[in-house]
Amino acid sequence: MSVIKILENEHVTKICAPMVRYSNPYHCRLPFRQLVREFGTDITFTPMIIAEGFVQSEAARDNEFQTDEEDGPLIVQFAAKDPVIFSEASLLVYGKCAGVDINCGCPQRWAMEEGYGSHLIKKPELVAEMVSSAKRRITDPDFTISTKIRLLDDLRETVDLCRQIEAAGADFITVHGRTPKQRSEPVDLEAIKIIKESLNIPVIANGDIYTIDDAERVGEITKVDGVMSARGMLENPAMFFGYAKTPRECVKRYIEIAQLKEPRFMTFHHHLVFMLEKSLPKPKRKVFNNLRNKEAVLEFLSEHYFAQDELPRSEGPCS
Repeated sequence: MSVIKILENEHVTKICAPMVRYSNPYHCRLPFRQLVREFGTDITFTPMIIAEGFVQSEAARDNEFQTDEEDGPLIVQFAAKDPVIFSEASLLVYGKCAGVDINCGCPQRWAMEEGYGSHLIKKPELVAEMVSSAKRRITDPDFTISTKIRLLDDLRETVDLCRQIEAAGADFITVHGRTPKQRSEPVDLEAIKIIKESLNIPVIANGDIYTIDDAERVGEITKVDGVMSARGMLENPAMFFGYAKTPRECVKRYIEIAQLKEPRFMTFHHHLVFMLEKSLPKPKRKVFNNLRNKEAVLEFLSEHYFAQDELPRSEGPCS
């Protein structure tokens, strides 16, 4: 099923975010995406990929983008600032994913200094040209071109930005309800609602969605077509199934998937650190967070978390 058809569903679509701000560069890779789909997520994004390096280097493509036949629907998100480069990057992943997305929301200093992320929300013509350039190169109506933005200080300018992006041919827009300078301030749901009312394409709300109740509340207030979670998904990949914290069966399933598909110990360990944050007491959490290899992780979980013989056997590529 295409992304647009999923977004047109009468229920609010549940989406796992690209994971830029809250995680190391390898979060939300293939094993984690498979996990969250099994626990209620409808659409997933890759981590943000620098389009220029992706186009220029086969090694970068092999390192930053892995997928398989079960990995869908998947949106590949690029950091891009050049229409030609973005369209070339989009062509490279066409046929391997359901769509591509331009990151216009990352507030990290390095991204903005390089002309990526939130720097782009003040350049609506450039963003629109990147969208239209990719649309001209890829004419498949089921392949989506989208953007993820933050709010400008002036809501009218934000609405104008979104309208220009829509006019360029974007299939949907994700709105994080804060400005680039805001961090812990409340998400502006009224602004997202106004943007939704101002457009004819689907709108996805992002920001402060940690539970299924948050997702339903944001959907009800803003009337958006989808809700997107970042840190909430890292801490609880089963949140869209209604769990208050990561259930034991979710942790077990992640270990099973990772032992087949995740070669990086750092990624394997970091995901478990997030998942177990609310389940382990502080002294045990401190020990777990400082473990240095897969065998130590599995031994610790066998002794302190899982019931006897419940933990999957140690096997697979993670090292």
